Amino acid sequence: MPNKILVANRGEIARRVFTTCRAEGIDTVAVFSDADANSPHVREADSAVRLPGNSSSETYLRGELVIAAAVQAGADAVHPGYGFLSENADFAQQVQNAGLTWIGPPVKAIELMGSKVESKKMMADAGVPVLTQLDPESVTENELPVLIKASAGGGGRGMRIVRKLENLDSELEAAGREALSAFGDGTVFVERYIETGRHIEVQVMADRFGTVWTVGERECSIQRRHQKVVEEAPSPLVERIDGMREKLFHAATLATEAIGYEGAGTVEFLADEKGNFFFLEMNTRLQVEHPVTECTTGLDLVALQIQVAAGERLPAEQPATRGNSIEVRLYAEDPAQDWQPQSGAVHRFEIPGSQFEVLERAGIRVDSGVETGSVVGTHYDPMLAKVISFAPTRDQAANLLAKALQKATVHGLKTNRDLLVNILRHPAFMAGDTDTAFFDTHGLDVLAQPIADGRTQELSALAAALADAANNTAQARVNRGLPGGWRNLRSQPQRKTYNDITVEYSIGRSGLTSSVEGVELVAHTPTRVTLDDNGIRRIFEVSSYGSDVFVDSALGPVRLIKAPRFTDPSEEVAAGSLLAPMPGSVIRIAAVQGDTVTAGQPILWLEAMKMEHTVTAPADGVLTEMNVKQGQQVEVGQVLAVVGEEQS
Repeated sequence: MPNKILVANRGEIARRVFTTCRAEGIDTVAVFSDADANSPHVREADSAVRLPGNSSSETYLRGELVIAAAVQAGADAVHPGYGFLSENADFAQQVQNAGLTWIGPPVKAIELMGSKVESKKMMADAGVPVLTQLDPESVTENELPVLIKASAGGGGRGMRIVRKLENLDSELEAAGREALSAFGDGTVFVERYIETGRHIEVQVMADRFGTVWTVGERECSIQRRHQKVVEEAPSPLVERIDGMREKLFHAATLATEAIGYEGAGTVEFLADEKGNFFFLEMNTRLQVEHPVTECTTGLDLVALQIQVAAGERLPAEQPATRGNSIEVRLYAEDPAQDWQPQSGAVHRFEIPGSQFEVLERAGIRVDSGVETGSVVGTHYDPMLAKVISFAPTRDQAANLLAKALQKATVHGLKTNRDLLVNILRHPAFMAGDTDTAFFDTHGLDVLAQPIADGRTQELSALAAALADAANNTAQARVNRGLPGGWRNLRSQPQRKTYNDITVEYSIGRSGLTSSVEGVELVAHTPTRVTLDDNGIRRIFEVSSYGSDVFVDSALGPVRLIKAPRFTDPSEEVAAGSLLAPMPGSVIRIAAVQGDTVTAGQPILWLEAMKMEHTVTAPADGVLTEMNVKQGQQVEVGQVLAVVGEEQS
């Protein structure tokens, strides 16, 4: 067994591997970029080595630097995690050439599966059903829609759906750029796109002695931009179709044996509602969603990876599965605004549950790379945490997870938390109807709605106003004993505006009078307000960070922005301004000052967190200003360009 393992990754991934290493008595080494210098994974490792720079290409994708760090720190093994270099055959070979143990599959297996184009040919020869690859030059209208995919990676990078033939060439170019940025390989391919498929994958574990386990399946059909949002085990589809599990496991075993695989891997399939399925790819690494398999088997998959890499045998009989587990990916992003990633400070981050543990009874597990005080930058994926539930039944697992998310304290960045809760409570999800068109079918605009209803938002705004008043009183130099807004004689009420909610209130001899009907004040401090709402006592926890106010209660979380009493003219922007939706880099400009543009026309493209984002004209007009150039770094809210009215 290894004595010291370097994890060639960051954040939640590194912390997950460190958890197993601690349990096994193995020392750990972290690597970190300058942007990650204060990351929890650096602090938790026994030792850490700096990789100079910020971007992935400067740091975590520099295999020679990672190996040098392992040698420098005295590590005798390298665990790649998932993402970055985890499926890079050259890196795996270099690790072994350096005399280190590679905690992953054989180099040859990575090479064979490293190209999705070649791997599909091999799987077809092995008897695994596959989708036919299309030649981009000969795609016809009848074959639309088609899907462009990166050959060398996953996670939705380098992936595009094309519904119009005239867009195929431009989307191929964009997908290639994105794939090159994310994986260092711009190779893409085209295949038929199945609109309402089910994404089913089989976890495999194999040793060098020929034993292959098919350790249950997972369903990961609910996706955004082809990146998984909700994952669960077992699959609702497989559960209700007789014989499908056996066929899936047989195909996954054929795929695993065909390439002489060792270690943990995942064979991914696209299935239809009748149970027919087609090979998509084999991920030669641990998967992001591995916790749901761990919870439904009791296995520690990372421990098994280490044991197999050390040459140990797997038991002949694989473990049985039990219960249901659901995982959601909590992201710093705004689903309602085309999934725009967010960056900035995490003021407070608390989710009830155990950390990185294999759950043995009903409960919540949290795998996270951030904590209170962390900063989410623009260099890496903006996932905050994976939140996982485990329970005897699927309904209980969904309810547990939804409640945990609703009660979570997440202050600072806009997240997809409301979307996740709405998915978990949606009748279609509860019924197991979770195909890849889930957002299109049920409406992203509906699913992204706040879980706090209008009444909850009004109560929360009132609580914020009362907490603010209590804070003003606490800070007052005179009359500190009087309640905020108190008047001996009746006068104008206090008025405060949050978002689009204006609350009016006054506190007199008879107590609270407010614009929110049916409410009585029980107590209020700068951080906690207790209200009687039509006979029901409710407690609101209030946290303020400048103009941002976060109100947490059993009714649901509410984020408010306190409106200033007076508007600063210097902060106003001209009508028609195109503002940067996020920090990023300008990678392409499609118009120049003076051009006539139409509503929706692409003006420029930003790259942030390895994804391309198109900035379009808000209306017909003339581009009167272009304030950036290609390669320039921009901040969120920066005016990129201005579209004015066309002069007649």
